[in-house]
Amino acid sequence: MSAVLRPITLAEYETRERDAFVKSEYYRGEMFAMAGGSPEHSLVATNFTREAGNQLKGNPCVPYNSDLRIKVEASGLYTYPDATIVCGPPQMDTSIKGTVLNPSVIVEVLSESTESYDRGKKSSHYRRIESLRELILISPSEPHVEMFTRRDDGNWSFVEYRAITDTLVIGSVGVVIPLSELYRNISFQPAPE
Repeated sequence: MSAVLRPITLAEYETRERDAFVKSEYYRGEMFAMAGGSPEHSLVATNFTREAGNQLKGNPCVPYNSDLRIKVEASGLYTYPDATIVCGPPQMDTSIKGTVLNPSVIVEVLSESTESYDRGKKSSHYRRIESLRELILISPSEPHVEMFTRRDDGNWSFVEYRAITDTLVIGSVGVVIPLSELYRNISFQPAPE
């Protein structure tokens, strides 16, 4: 006989999340523990936040690290991107304290265990956020950055950067980051022959 799990409420998620040692996503009555990242994963996210923060000083756009919870209102997903930029006053969720609804830029540093989810369903959730202008996916194991930009007609365009000499240009917030800075202190393993 298999056990039937009852969905947890948003209030139960908030209580469990507040008391937990690890962050979790919440979607449709289920909680999903978020996997920890590698040192390279953490360093790339830190490099991004540092570079964006330096360039946005005194600007109404503010970068945040992975401690900021985002809610996708259109789908109900609560999650913690690796980095977020919010422009103007944060719009806060009324259901769970400390949750922001209006990111302008979301960054996910890919992990082997979650890459297909980050590229697929999670990216699909993110692209439903009305305020979102850029969604950036970064590989921690090689110079490879993918950026989706919302055009004026509401559709998304795509550009990717694959050389350490490339420069990531985040037009909506005026941030320009050379990949050499994004990947500062990362040693890449040679590709197998």
